[in-house]
Amino acid sequence: MQALPGFRDFYPLECSKRHFIFKTWRAVATRYGFTEFDGPPLEPLELYTKKSGAEIIGQLYHFKDKGDREVSLRPEMTPTFARMVAARHKDFKKPMKWFAIPQLFRYERQQKGRLREHFQFNADIVGASLPGEDAEIIALAADILREFNLTSADFQVRLSSREVWRDILTANGIPEEKHADVFGVIDKIERVAPGESEKKLLALALEPATATRILDASEIRSADALPMSHGVERLTQTLASLSAMGLGEYVTLDLRIVRGLAYYSGTVFEIFAKNSQGEPTGRAIAGGGRYDNLLLNLAGVDLPAAGFGMGDVVLGDLLEEKNLYPQNVDGPEKIFVARLSAAQETAALELVSELRRAGWAVEYSFRLAGFNKQFEQARNCGAAWAIVCDDKIQQGLLEVKDLRTRSQETVAKNALTDYLKSKKQG
Repeated sequence: MQALPGFRDFYPLECSKRHFIFKTWRAVATRYGFTEFDGPPLEPLELYTKKSGAEIIGQLYHFKDKGDREVSLRPEMTPTFARMVAARHKDFKKPMKWFAIPQLFRYERQQKGRLREHFQFNADIVGASLPGEDAEIIALAADILREFNLTSADFQVRLSSREVWRDILTANGIPEEKHADVFGVIDKIERVAPGESEKKLLALALEPATATRILDASEIRSADALPMSHGVERLTQTLASLSAMGLGEYVTLDLRIVRGLAYYSGTVFEIFAKNSQGEPTGRAIAGGGRYDNLLLNLAGVDLPAAGFGMGDVVLGDLLEEKNLYPQNVDGPEKIFVARLSAAQETAALELVSELRRAGWAVEYSFRLAGFNKQFEQARNCGAAWAIVCDDKIQQGLLEVKDLRTRSQETVAKNALTDYLKSKKQG
């Protein structure tokens, strides 16, 4: 029997790669001062329909539980985050900087970079609405990718602003009730054939000249080309902050980015891998922005917020493509303790226990076997060293074999830890 379509089995190597991604996410988020939280994978169905409307039900794994409640596996973390913030936001100093690594579930068509379950890194800042918070969120996303040894040749942060776009649409006489529809057209500009976007804008009853100006605006790549406004000023400050953080080469202004979710209110961004021509390609690695009204609309708490999500599927594919998983992705370098006769059984087990308490990953053969069999087991478990307990252990000496270089040395037992640390790779 196989796993359900769109779901993954994580065998030891795949699980180790997942752990490597999670470990990196946590390490960088912690350096940025974010604190981890989590919530239940099962929530009231109403939590999602309230945010996204009844049409989202077709994308959910939902059912009635034994208490006759309409529930759903979480398709995203933001509603849970909003519910938790609303319940106890007074208990935390602002701004709140939280992150989570939930497993999410959506019943949708499988395609490259998208499954029916995935893990996602979410980071949010709540309680402040300055450009600095926008820059902090974007910097965190970029630095996570840099921590994986991805460079400016590998990915690009495409930055835009819903606030700037609202100013552009208003200046062109487009009423507010049509803004969402226009955003929907802009969001898909890169995914439709040339000329299709203009047809869609005209179908919204826009004048041909107005539609042309909107499409021209989507091609703007410099804040200097935009008429000054509060949104442009904020966008300029965010770009300046990112440049001061040394991230200028990673970030570009691109007004084709508006994000498909209606709740974004200001700065928005998406991160894409680059192809050989340096152009964005594939599905977004990460995306997010400012959503100052969502907590009020969803949970009744008026707090500004900004955040982003980064899924493990697209990221994992990119790390595989770039060969950026570490060689010892399956964990720390291992030690295998071998003994040559039953007489060394006690001494070998004492050594195993001492090394494990000292923080080393250690394995040994449960059954006394021949020399070659034990060394075969050492290689099969991925050990970097084999430590042989033979008669010399009575004099406090051990034979240490480096299985990577095939070298061998006699080491005093009381100097073993220092010796191993001096030889440790990475």
